[in-house]
Amino acid sequence: MTVQNPAPKPRATYQDVLDAPDNWVAELIDGVLYMQARPAPKHIVAASALGMLLGTPFQLGRGGPGGWWIVDEPELHLGDDVLVPDLAGWRRERMPKLPDTAWFGTAPDWACEMLSPSTRRLDLFAKRPLYAEHGVRHLWIIDPEERTLEAFTLRDGEWVLTATLADDAEVALAPFEAVPFALTGLWGE
Repeated sequence: MTVQNPAPKPRATYQDVLDAPDNWVAELIDGVLYMQARPAPKHIVAASALGMLLGTPFQLGRGGPGGWWIVDEPELHLGDDVLVPDLAGWRRERMPKLPDTAWFGTAPDWACEMLSPSTRRLDLFAKRPLYAEHGVRHLWIIDPEERTLEAFTLRDGEWVLTATLADDAEVALAPFEAVPFALTGLWGE
């Protein structure tokens, strides 16, 4: 008896991302379409709070150095992959103006992923290596349930863990060390 392998699935395309339901986040990684429902409130609150804490001093220059674009859930086109980090930031010296497209073709200088039960494996094992491959210099991984932040810096193509913070620790981490803030501000308290 001969056992036949099933026919390989065709590679997903950007059209599959566009065809995803509106209430889902769609990402394309190595030709595979990943879709997940919009995140839970703790996840959303942490991401929104971080965007405000960084956006005011680093994008708007109020109480900080300015010089950044801080964007919630940008669609990144990195090679053939389409990723949607929870937050990302670009130094304006590298990207002086925002693109005219609905997506970003320039890898960010910083990306942040908020872990949730449905995205944890994707964020840690599929997306984190792709951020390194495409030269993202800084990556923050935040777990709203565990109330932790892990900060990584890219060195020689590899992620190096530079800090692990929890609960109400003060955050003064690259690339945003110029304006410290309390981690507790992310937990919706």
